[in-house]
Amino acid sequence: MDSEVDIITTPKGFHCNLCNTNVPNKPSLDEHVKGRKHQTLTNVRATRTAQEECSVFVTGLQKDTSQTQLTEYFQQFGDVADGVYAIVQFGAVGGQQAALCPLVHQMSGLRLRVKPREKKGFKLVNKKKMDFKNLQEVLERLRPVLGQAGTLAENKKTARELLVQLIHEVFTEFFPDSQILPFGSSVNSFGIHSCDLDLFLDLENTKTFQARAKTSTEPVAEASSDDGRSEDSILSDIDLSSASTAELLDLVAAILKKCVPGVHKVQVVAGARLPVVKFHYQELDLQGDISINNRLAVRNTRYLQLCSWLDPRLRPLVFTIRYWARQKQLAGNVGGAGPLLNNYALTLLVIYFLQNTSPPVLPTVDQLKTMACEEEECVIEGWDCTFPSQPIAVPPSKNKQDLCTLLAAFFSFYATFDFAGNVISLREGLALPVTSFLSQARTVTPEADTKEGEPPRQTPKLGPLNLLDPFELSHNVAGNLSERSQHNFQRECQEAEKYCRSLQYLRKSAKGKPWGLVRLFTPHSGGLQSPDGSADKETTISIPFKLALLPEVLRNQLQLAGDGFRLLWFQRVCAAVVQVFQHILKFLPGSSAESAAAAEGTGPADGEAASGSCDSMDASWEELDMSGDSTAAGSGSPPSAPPAGSKRPLPSEGGDTSPAPREKKPRLGAGPKAGSPRWTWSQTHTVWAGRRKVRRELLKTAADSRPEGSNEELEIQVTDHMVGKEPPLKVPLVFRVQARLVGATQSTKVQLKLHPPSEGKEHFRDLFHFLEIFLPKMVDTLMEKGV
Repeated sequence: MDSEVDIITTPKGFHCNLCNTNVPNKPSLDEHVKGRKHQTLTNVRATRTAQEECSVFVTGLQKDTSQTQLTEYFQQFGDVADGVYAIVQFGAVGGQQAALCPLVHQMSGLRLRVKPREKKGFKLVNKKKMDFKNLQEVLERLRPVLGQAGTLAENKKTARELLVQLIHEVFTEFFPDSQILPFGSSVNSFGIHSCDLDLFLDLENTKTFQARAKTSTEPVAEASSDDGRSEDSILSDIDLSSASTAELLDLVAAILKKCVPGVHKVQVVAGARLPVVKFHYQELDLQGDISINNRLAVRNTRYLQLCSWLDPRLRPLVFTIRYWARQKQLAGNVGGAGPLLNNYALTLLVIYFLQNTSPPVLPTVDQLKTMACEEEECVIEGWDCTFPSQPIAVPPSKNKQDLCTLLAAFFSFYATFDFAGNVISLREGLALPVTSFLSQARTVTPEADTKEGEPPRQTPKLGPLNLLDPFELSHNVAGNLSERSQHNFQRECQEAEKYCRSLQYLRKSAKGKPWGLVRLFTPHSGGLQSPDGSADKETTISIPFKLALLPEVLRNQLQLAGDGFRLLWFQRVCAAVVQVFQHILKFLPGSSAESAAAAEGTGPADGEAASGSCDSMDASWEELDMSGDSTAAGSGSPPSAPPAGSKRPLPSEGGDTSPAPREKKPRLGAGPKAGSPRWTWSQTHTVWAGRRKVRRELLKTAADSRPEGSNEELEIQVTDHMVGKEPPLKVPLVFRVQARLVGATQSTKVQLKLHPPSEGKEHFRDLFHFLEIFLPKMVDTLMEKGV
């Protein structure tokens, strides 16, 4: 095609068909024709045209026909420059013409059909924008393949099955009728290529065999081995029914070391919640462990298998959440122990979320129990573990949401979940109030009758995140989590939930940044952000709800309060905050603070009348009056009447918050209300600066050496010493504190908002950084003492 044909005249200038470009005038057109883009496309077009003229199209080939065979056959017609699939390109046009002359082509018994290659006009294909709808359809088709990426391959499964069979054969030689049952990730359909091999050695049948042999009147014939010992000599050396767990584990470890080839690094871990024998199988580079009292874990494995069969969306969602948690350093305890989430806990969190979608994706454990037949009833150690063995017994879910929607909903669900105030129960599919687990005297009764002589079930170990096992209701699967780990998990859910609502999650970023799932899985590269996304922008101190620190008396009171336990705990925290400011740090409250500020010519931080701040504190004291207990510890009584000209105190009933407007329902965590106490505090000495040095000096003569914030008497001495020795400030530091209860839609906690003063902001900033660490520790100490 000549350059004249490439260029056409338009009303606004010229258009180049080859480059699909508009130019305004003749000089610009001349520059364009000489330009690199036009010259490159001209050369590419000439090359493609020459290739078409020298090529033929060949059909009739078989799948196993090699490129070498094709090239060797067509060499007789001319030099072959390239032969790829069914296109044979000659070095010159003569070769193509010679190949088209024969009517019949025979190659290795194949009859080939040869015809000229179809010539297509050269056209520049512009880059098209990605069709995200088509992309989603492609990903949906690839979902089965993507779901298998990183999972346990079939050959790995077969190798593990052979190893289980080998171990089973060895142990049946020593323990007749015993069984080796695999459980956990290797068989619950959630395994990955590096997962451990968990085994359960079932000795129940062996115990029966041994008991029957002992009561038999006839001697049991014993087949002798080469070393003169009988095959059941181990059973004659140990009584399985009376042997301790440690003795049995030592025996299992000895058998693994001496009788199973390829097993190394055998170690007895007797201090675990469920004692095990760990080992390493060298040929498969596989870590494994054997337990002897873990029948519930085998049943849990069957339950997870059933859940994965019920809905195909569960497995990819679980794998996605696990990978996200590892990237965000929320999971992956080194050595199996640590304060992070484990894979089992993450899987249960996903299942609980899917139980609470609308409509539900998965049924609850109680619902599965009603779908099981009599033959499927199962009771293990007193716990009811009944559910159907086949998915056909469970009606399919009516939920049709895709994986992207469910993933975003997962983050949204846990971003606002009250972990501190609830206990997650997969059996009921509900978040049970933590008050029902507060009393230490309370026992968890299994649904099935316990065995005679079996000790009562204790309450689960409560912590920052409480996730009950589906069957063993006294076990908190996330009991190992620290407060920081739970906080990080919820913060990451909040960040992910925010990102899933952005355009970057739905379409490619125009700035070339990571988008979609890629950015969601990006590890942290810098410091951690605060939960609200702003670092040190707000002067807010949080005091979380910590069950472990509460005395038994307060636990019982919270249990009796039921759903109102948050307000009762909030009142106690506020009383402790007053104790810290007024009696430990010697701040002046209320009207005293305003008088001190007035004497120095300063006023309230926000311009409110002084009496207003005092009345807010008085109203707060009325709210903190807890059903007959009119005085908080060390706080004194509120004034009998408000000062003249002051605002009228807001009404309160039993410490409850005032009713919201008719259009809105009252909600915890909303803005300041009558139930949000306010105090005004003043201090004329910098009792927060150099406090550690004074404490060290006092500790030289004191027997108590507990850390900062854990000794009330010592902290009072430190404050008195600093007030007596340090010179006063020229202008007293006056600021306001507002307490706010957060819960229901977030983890239960008290947020203390410190409002900076108009003057002395430098001192206030130092004070705030001190209180960030000191105040929560001191409040915890007072709460533990029952203040």
